[in-house]
Amino acid sequence: MLLAFDTASPTVTVALHDGTDVVAEATATSSMRHGEQLAPLIAQVLADGGATPADLTGIAVGVGPGPFTGLRVGLVTARTMAHVLDVPVHGVCSLDPLALEAVETGAVDGDFLVATDARRKEVYLASYDAGAVRQDDPVVDRPATLASDRPVVGEGATLYPDAFPVARGPQRPSAAWLARGVVAGRFTVLEPEPLYLRRPDAEIPRAPKAVLADEPSPR
Repeated sequence: MLLAFDTASPTVTVALHDGTDVVAEATATSSMRHGEQLAPLIAQVLADGGATPADLTGIAVGVGPGPFTGLRVGLVTARTMAHVLDVPVHGVCSLDPLALEAVETGAVDGDFLVATDARRKEVYLASYDAGAVRQDDPVVDRPATLASDRPVVGEGATLYPDAFPVARGPQRPSAAWLARGVVAGRFTVLEPEPLYLRRPDAEIPRAPKAVLADEPSPR
């Protein structure tokens, strides 16, 4: 059984796939509490699917792009569980499940874009073909710079309709579609490392500059 989860968006999503289809899924009811919500949702999904951690044969996790804190919660959890259970962990760009769901549910027809909220009045964006295959690496920029008349899947189109007037669903990544895509081999599998695209807001302070002995003291 494959356990899948994504913490790249404000909403935590978890699903369990038994090799045939998704047998349980859950999504957080509130946003921005990844550290508090992920473990209980995993326990809930396993219970709903009649499984235990020992039944898992793999972990699938969204690697972003997304905020530093959310990604860290998901990736640390995925790597820890995979290590303890001795199962593989499959990293997937968090925009890819959005693209797959849009194609498989008929929300798009032909080439399209996926845009998600990057905060700071920016979006994460990548382009996809009609088969949900990503055509380039994700980028982060202001909506006006990335503006397009092509169909755009994801929350970015809803937040910035002037830049992306042809909005399509879904809005945020689904762990169910993450699981389906991994099982079906529809995604490029990545290392479980965070895809930030920009430096995190919180950084370790640099050490103060050393003052040489022969430098005059400031007055």
